[in-house]
Amino acid sequence: MGRFISPFTLKKSGILGMNSRNIEFISRYNDRKLFPLVDDKLKTKLLAREYGINTPELLYVVRYQHDVYELREKLEGITSFAIKPACGSGGKGIMVIKGREGENFVKSSGALIGFEEVARHVTNILAGLHSLSGDQDVAIIETLIEADPLFENYSYQGVPDIRIIVFQGYPVMAMLRLSTKDSDGKANLHQGAVGVGIDIKTGKAINAVMHGKKVFFHPDTHHSFDTVEIPGWKELLVLACSCYEMTGLGYLGADIVLDKKHGAMLLELNARPGLSIQVANSKGLLGRLREIEKITQKRRNPKDRVEFVFDKENF
Repeated sequence: MGRFISPFTLKKSGILGMNSRNIEFISRYNDRKLFPLVDDKLKTKLLAREYGINTPELLYVVRYQHDVYELREKLEGITSFAIKPACGSGGKGIMVIKGREGENFVKSSGALIGFEEVARHVTNILAGLHSLSGDQDVAIIETLIEADPLFENYSYQGVPDIRIIVFQGYPVMAMLRLSTKDSDGKANLHQGAVGVGIDIKTGKAINAVMHGKKVFFHPDTHHSFDTVEIPGWKELLVLACSCYEMTGLGYLGADIVLDKKHGAMLLELNARPGLSIQVANSKGLLGRLREIEKITQKRRNPKDRVEFVFDKENF
């Protein structure tokens, strides 16, 4: 760590760089007209509903400022929920409410806030404060995910998610993202979450990193990552791969959560998935992507594509 590594060495080890990702994979396999399907979380959610893919239940959509005045009434009787900007990124602008105390709302951190702060947050979303482009946005209010007890010892406050890179409908790499105190309860590696590389064939942990450095235990719960194994792994891969047909995007990242009551749920999709998944897996993406490009007869069924990957020796 900390020493210079030449571009030649990185390429030889199969590391996919940003320029290569952008030019050879995103630009080549992702039609730009399809980007809004994943850049807008509301469009993604409605599209997933059409395709029968499970997502957190949509409670309310705030499109205009005058809708904010009805928010108190709309939230009446709802004790827990999440507010998100439709076009946000990196977990920015997400407010999680896990309960109520009288007239106040309880945030995931345990802090109490009044309705005025909730309304102000929604207004900021509408103004585009958290959107990718800075343009006016829409606020989505959806049911709060209850994390599967499987991960209760591996996450600080937030809900863990599983990022799966899908290329031409084939799963090529995966990682589990675990929130920490450093990341303020958000499963974002750039903010200090832990990235756990997951074996694409078994669903078992193979490596873990935090702030780019290898770790063996969760910094807050002190549990070892050695025993992490995601149940129903093949079904999760099939779910992720089905997003290829759903969106038409050839190179994408699918973020999936395991809910206590509803099982695997699609959280969101990304047409420009980051490259830190390679660090979490301690392996480059490029070799696997090239293997998929060599396939002359692509499998049409997501299950068949997952089986193909399971049969590949070098995956």
